Amino acid sequence: MFDLELEGKVAIITGGSDGLGLASARRMAMEGAKVVICARRENHLERASKTLTAETGGTIRSIRADVSNPEDCLNLIEKTKEIFGGVDILVNNAGTSAASPFENVSDEDWKVDLELKVMGAVRMCRGVLPIMRERGGGVIVNATISGGKAPQAQALPTTLSRAAGINLTKSLANEYAKDNIRVNAICIGLLKSAQWERRAAGTSLDELYTNLAKKVPLGRVGEAEEYADLVAFLCSARSAYITGTAINLDGGICPVV
Repeated sequence: MFDLELEGKVAIITGGSDGLGLASARRMAMEGAKVVICARRENHLERASKTLTAETGGTIRSIRADVSNPEDCLNLIEKTKEIFGGVDILVNNAGTSAASPFENVSDEDWKVDLELKVMGAVRMCRGVLPIMRERGGGVIVNATISGGKAPQAQALPTTLSRAAGINLTKSLANEYAKDNIRVNAICIGLLKSAQWERRAAGTSLDELYTNLAKKVPLGRVGEAEEYADLVAFLCSARSAYITGTAINLDGGICPVV
């Protein structure tokens, strides 16, 4: 049996109310982890929590938080500590795609993107690392994109903020290995997600995915469950010798390893 040894582990998953975050929460709960999901929309978050509980029979809690807000990050971590006694796993999944030509990106665009994707992850990591150290170790997984390694034209500010996420991953992995805290990143390519569903407004989602698949060497768009499987693996005892990596989950689309 391939036991991930996640039973009883406490996991925070940001951006956990839909798409890739929701799939990750479902997978972790199925493995026996105690899962806290956060998102900005409270009603949507509560519905997701009830759905996950019904589907998995697991221990799920929802805490409204905007990770671009420092106070929300602190509150999320403190409430998780109050409920479950600590934190073993952090999945920095929150984020949206923002891609424009460089000259079209305003100062405000840069600020919003960096606050959400970089400072949100920084604050969450800063909050959980002392807790993990006290518990004898932990795991952090940062969601990034393959464009953080190999940016295309007109893809700012996202590719820059995601490159920062990859750097943060390696920096923390090096610094906290001595504390048995592992830090890895997943560089997402074209995966089915709530963001694509929103962009498909007025067109067939199947048609959208079919067209996107033409860009992918494996010939298809990835499933949210494939992301969730990798998250669960990286958080598990089966990946105990893996840290400081940025794994491409993109069907081969990224031109660099």
